[in-house]
Amino acid sequence: MTLALAFFIGLLTGGRAFLAIALVAWSAAFGWLDAAGTALGWLGAPAPAAILTLLAMGELYGDKQASMGNRTARAPLAARIVLGALAGGLVALGASVTASPWAGAAMGALGAAIGTFATFRLRAWLATRLGRDLRAALIEDALLIAGIVAVVALA
Repeated sequence: MTLALAFFIGLLTGGRAFLAIALVAWSAAFGWLDAAGTALGWLGAPAPAAILTLLAMGELYGDKQASMGNRTARAPLAARIVLGALAGGLVALGASVTASPWAGAAMGALGAAIGTFATFRLRAWLATRLGRDLRAALIEDALLIAGIVAVVALA
């Protein structure tokens, strides 16, 4: 179950690079995920969680702009994989004391790679069906936030 949660948090990271790690960091900061004293415990400190939140808010805004680049390009894809690995490792640590953060990171990275392309296709499909990309983006945001909250709640 723990590795599945790490995979799903990575999958959701594919949609918005900073959103999942910001929410997971706050979950650790509030003690909902027990990562204190671990290699990734620093993410649960208030300062990193706040910085990640600002980055996530900027990404949520920037994603709606026409000038936003393609999430499947090399640099954004690499960022999503790295952040998915961090989120997956933190979820694995917080969900189980016996879970390997390395296995969680690997599952998070794999999920982020798949999620990047899956959410790209989902957004394109929604935009075609709804006639506007903004509506599709807002629905995508809502689905991602709900999914991240669900993963944290299950962890």
